[in-house]
Amino acid sequence: MKPYRNSKLASLVQETLNTILLKEFNFDGAIVTVLNVVVSKDNLKATVQLGIIPNQKELEVFKLLREREREIRHKLLRKTRLRYVPKLLFEIVQNEDTLEKNKVE
Repeated sequence: MKPYRNSKLASLVQETLNTILLKEFNFDGAIVTVLNVVVSKDNLKATVQLGIIPNQKELEVFKLLREREREIRHKLLRKTRLRYVPKLLFEIVQNEDTLEKNKVE
């Protein structure tokens, strides 16, 4: 069972990160949303699961987010009342239809 603090931190990071990505980043025709955030037990790492549409832009958006992770963490820190923002580890989540389509092509 997840401790209460971890789940509260995960929901705060997810909500704030969605707002930051929507308002302050331009992904050139891609739609990026935060589907889920999982925070480690020690609150030092947060795995951010992203949904990216269209699939062709996934790699480009993923590279951009990795390059600007430090800036994103700084914005998270400014917008929340946290003392420490966990290190963000980005993951791209693909649904089953997308995975089957990629296997066929």
